[in-house]
Amino acid sequence: MITMNVRRTTAAAAAALALSLTTVVGGSGAAQAIGAGSGSGSGAETITIGIKFDQPGVGLKTPDGTYTGFDVDVATYVAKELGFAPGDIKWKEAKSADRETLLQRGDVDFIAASYSINDEREKKVDFAGPYLLAHQDILVRADDDSIKEPEDLNNKKLCSVTGSTSAQNVKDELAPRAQLQEYGGYSECLTGLENEIIDAVTTDDSILAGYAAQDEFKGKFKLGGFKLSNENYGIGVQQGSELKAEINTALEKMVADGSWEAYVEKNFGPANYENEPAPKIGNVVE
Repeated sequence: MITMNVRRTTAAAAAALALSLTTVVGGSGAAQAIGAGSGSGSGAETITIGIKFDQPGVGLKTPDGTYTGFDVDVATYVAKELGFAPGDIKWKEAKSADRETLLQRGDVDFIAASYSINDEREKKVDFAGPYLLAHQDILVRADDDSIKEPEDLNNKKLCSVTGSTSAQNVKDELAPRAQLQEYGGYSECLTGLENEIIDAVTTDDSILAGYAAQDEFKGKFKLGGFKLSNENYGIGVQQGSELKAEINTALEKMVADGSWEAYVEKNFGPANYENEPAPKIGNVVE
């Protein structure tokens, strides 16, 4: 999380800082985080951000230890607006099941990890954004014209990762005779799709596009364009944190100066991802 370098302050300044922090209503760390992250000279050294480590095009830790993806670009931009250079960022893996816990414990300052805003999560954390409107979709082989609408998935082998609800949603609501195949990861699903062991892969279109944009898969797959659900990606912060307002300001600037569009093209463009326009802050599409 954001750390304070007391050595950079004088004794008097340190005392004043301690006094000001003890008078914050409720004693929450939000005001401290805002002061540290706003470039106010309060001595903040680092910021810790939660991302996915295993989603190419979205959030990926590469073998050489670097981090790439749309969420990484967005988070880096936001951190810059909060007063942190790329070298000041500590990246922490935020698996889907761990995201609320990481925020509630203060293990991270914010999370940008294909984190869809929904009512259940908003009972536990706050969200800035949304900064991307994704949809559940399917990925098929580029030369496969047999699946033109969701109903065509009947009697087809449909893959998603173990524990995901995406494939089950399709089977329950759209194609009851779809043959579900659960693999350990989406990379395994794509390998099965490439080798014609399965017929389609389903999850958020942004995640599918990220995988399809990888060098080894370019030109081999295409998105169905079905828009089976609305997934409003937001940036998670602790409940009541004043960081939410500062992050929203940063996201608005990111869209206005063209950076958002550049990040979309960079990370999803090779998969011919037909993205939605940048959503308006606070406008969650049901």
